[in-house]
Amino acid sequence: MEVQEQIKKFTELIEGFYKEQLLNRIKNDEKFLLIDFSELIKFEPEIADDLLEQPDEVIKAAEIAIEQFDTLGDVRNFKARFFNLPKGQQIMIRNIRSKHINKFLLIEGTVRQKSDVRPQVISAKFECPSCGNIINVLQLESKFREPTRCGCGRKGKFRLLDKELVDAQGIVLEEASEDLEGGEQPKRINLLLKKDLVSPISEKKTNPGSKVRITGILKEIPILARDGGKLTRFDLMIEANYIESIEEDFSSIEISPEEEKEIIELSQDPKLHQKLINSSIPSIYGHEVIKEAILMQMFGGVRKKRDDGSVTRGDIHILLIGDPGAGKSQMLKRVSKIAPKGRFVSGKGASGAGLTAAVVKDEFLSGWSLEAGALVLGNMGVCCIDELDKMSPEDRDAMHEALEGQTVTISKANIQATLRAETTVLAAANPKFGRFDPYEIISKQIDLPPTLINRFDLIFPVRDLPDAKKDEKLASFILNLHQSPEMITPEIESKKLRKYIAYSRQKKTPQLTDGAIDEIKKYYLKMRSSGSVEGEIKAIPISARQLEALVRIAEANARLNLSDKVTRKDAKKAVELMHYCLVQVGLDPETGKIDIDRISTGIPATERSHITIVKEIINELEKKLGKTIPIDDIIEEAKQKGIGEDAIEETIQKLKRAGDLFEPRRGFLSKI
Repeated sequence: MEVQEQIKKFTELIEGFYKEQLLNRIKNDEKFLLIDFSELIKFEPEIADDLLEQPDEVIKAAEIAIEQFDTLGDVRNFKARFFNLPKGQQIMIRNIRSKHINKFLLIEGTVRQKSDVRPQVISAKFECPSCGNIINVLQLESKFREPTRCGCGRKGKFRLLDKELVDAQGIVLEEASEDLEGGEQPKRINLLLKKDLVSPISEKKTNPGSKVRITGILKEIPILARDGGKLTRFDLMIEANYIESIEEDFSSIEISPEEEKEIIELSQDPKLHQKLINSSIPSIYGHEVIKEAILMQMFGGVRKKRDDGSVTRGDIHILLIGDPGAGKSQMLKRVSKIAPKGRFVSGKGASGAGLTAAVVKDEFLSGWSLEAGALVLGNMGVCCIDELDKMSPEDRDAMHEALEGQTVTISKANIQATLRAETTVLAAANPKFGRFDPYEIISKQIDLPPTLINRFDLIFPVRDLPDAKKDEKLASFILNLHQSPEMITPEIESKKLRKYIAYSRQKKTPQLTDGAIDEIKKYYLKMRSSGSVEGEIKAIPISARQLEALVRIAEANARLNLSDKVTRKDAKKAVELMHYCLVQVGLDPETGKIDIDRISTGIPATERSHITIVKEIINELEKKLGKTIPIDDIIEEAKQKGIGEDAIEETIQKLKRAGDLFEPRRGFLSKI
């Protein structure tokens, strides 16, 4: 089709379908017009074909057509952006070949790196000093070109009058992992973004870690040799025409008025709570409390920023510790699918740098640059970490700051940076010996550093104990699921559930009422006072971190009901969940009291008081008997103070391991 004909057709198309959009763009000072490819095909199939084969010419024709509408306002330098290309045009980065050069393509992938926005010259005007002729040179290559000669015969030394600059930015796009076959390494390609694609609003879409769909033209770039010549090999780059993000966080999910109406209707359903729990993880049988907690986690509490700069996180972190085959990984996988920006990482395959951030050699700017890890990429989303106990201790330590402070600080290779990691963490681990010992206390079987455990708001043991009735139901559930996989249709479909959560997080920031504060305070004080026993080291049933956790869970429950206030009822729900966890994990069987130290320091209060008593006995006996003290004497003294022989022997072993005591000869102890 002739160029004049193309321009005419585009003018008709804009006149018919896009006039209103054009007016809005001019009003908002946006210099681009979005054209739907499916409408273009219906309107004029021939132009649509030309666009895929010769995109440069057709896009130019569309831009000239837009400039015909100068009566509406300033339409100079408007860009035509095409979206909604057919699936047939989508190509994987690994399949791009030389035949695709200068064709219009659609690719999807994850942004890995991003350079700074810098100006680029697209054309320059020169004046000839001899005859005053003005020469315009288009700058299409990577090197700046000057005119070689003028019509009057002059060669070289032209005066530069002015140059036209646009903002440009480079991006490295990598294939999304789910599209790969086994053993394939994800391939990368460079993208060039210009003009409105690097405006502050669209820049948010292209942050490292976000998944994007890009339409653009494939271009070849000459590779320069060291001596300044060109190599026979060429590099590839895509000049982006349009970018849309596939995976948004909760704040950027768009909700139409009809959907809003549906959501508000759903929130008035008397069975809302049960419906949401059933729809959250439908393919797992039972575990109602855990499902409820995970649901709360997706709604999240409210992040609070105070005037003095301190921030209290709103994200609820949950840790599941349980027997193998209890469905923990299934839960994690499901959450990473429902939650926007859900990331899933697994123990051995995750390193500290992979979770937080790594400093890598930058191909763009030939220096060092930061590459964000899973916790940073999941900012405003959920990060599911499986097999937490299989990670090496150094890698696990990297998570401490991200869990509580919600930032990742890096100081390496002359880069000092603080990255935001406002990520909710759902982690799963196995007990110390792979499976829970039903006769041993749960907290002794959790093989994780207490400092890390303390940062989780809720800890759930997932126990797999034989129980005839429950096993029968579970077996029928799983077998029926295998027989007819489509049997399970959640009461609220995943898409709607996602919109419900997004709507609640965008619109609701519930405030604590006096009733809720009173309820939480009452529980906190009751638990604190229950631990005190005269004369002994007090068991600490609950710490200030749990107090904050209670507030967050109560806020999440209010959000779940689309409420603006955190009521006494929400606070009761939070107390119920927290108490369930504490009883499961923190109960000290010797005293029958809840002791948070069992989890957060690894040494329960009773044991700490034993250690103190034994140390006192040794000090007293040392004064009487000298440096070497018979173990039997220590046991006799301890029995009089009411401590059993086994407990004493265990305490002595602990002190020996800690390096406070040693055994100079069999049956005797000395202090070090």
